[in-house]
Amino acid sequence: MLIVQKYGGSSLADADRIGRAAHRVAELVNDGHKLVVVVSAQGDTTDLLLEKVPQITAAPPPRELDAYLASGEQMSAALMAMALEKLGIPAVSLTGWQAGLMTDSIHGDARVRGLRGDRIRQELHEGNTVVVAGFQGVDAAGDITTLGRGGSDTTAVALAAFLGADRCMIYTDVDGVYDKDPRKFPDAVRFERIGYEPMLVLAREGAQVLHDRCVELGQRYQVPIQVLSSFRPGEGTMVMD
Repeated sequence: MLIVQKYGGSSLADADRIGRAAHRVAELVNDGHKLVVVVSAQGDTTDLLLEKVPQITAAPPPRELDAYLASGEQMSAALMAMALEKLGIPAVSLTGWQAGLMTDSIHGDARVRGLRGDRIRQELHEGNTVVVAGFQGVDAAGDITTLGRGGSDTTAVALAAFLGADRCMIYTDVDGVYDKDPRKFPDAVRFERIGYEPMLVLAREGAQVLHDRCVELGQRYQVPIQVLSSFRPGEGTMVMD
């Protein structure tokens, strides 16, 4: 089975959390599955990177800002690959452009257009677990682009669609999709399953579990998306028709 997993920034915030995520990946690999792991930047890395920009300029060129911000996810990908290697799992980290995730040229808010080349498939064929830096791709000119808010979720669903994955698992800091924010409302109810359309409504009304572009891609390519917690066991929520 080919599985795409995505780990958000809170799931990778420190060495212990990266280690726990790597153990989860290793268990599936040892069970015989092939894994593509998409990672976000650790914790508040992106915010910390943005804080440094005004020290240089108040009006950064969008192309250069994308090249700069993409470094956060690249660091996470390399650290995750190191953690997997430590567990005896052969792994390789890839940037968005190395993975071949093609986008348009709207810097800071690019949309996914397709997957170029067979680098990921080749690495899987050679027995490697592939760790892909989320939130980023490359345009037709060969420039790094970023996908905007929720971009790592979009990366994961796009790769699941283009690779024909059997499952796409999104690990975050909540254990599924709720009818309202469970961190604010104790009576919030978790959905075991929810369709793409109602999930899109929730996303567009401000729910931060999944970005609307991620859900749109899932619906277009019929990718079932499982939303799970990195911090507590459970089946989470399936987003599907």
